[in-house]
Amino acid sequence: MPIPNDPIILMSYLNTQLRDHYSSLEDLCKSMDLDASEIAEKLKDVGYVYHQERNQFVTA
Repeated sequence: MPIPNDPIILMSYLNTQLRDHYSSLEDLCKSMDLDASEIAEKLKDVGYVYHQERNQFVTA
């Protein structure tokens, strides 16, 4: 299944996946064959950054 293209929907989708299935963004990206830096850049453009300790994307 492809990931959402809209950055806000993508953030919500990734946070749900992180909460329910993965202990880190790195684990999620390995499992789903995604590039963490591309995701981080796309979400940074709309004001979100990955917070490692919370294991979720949060407002910057």
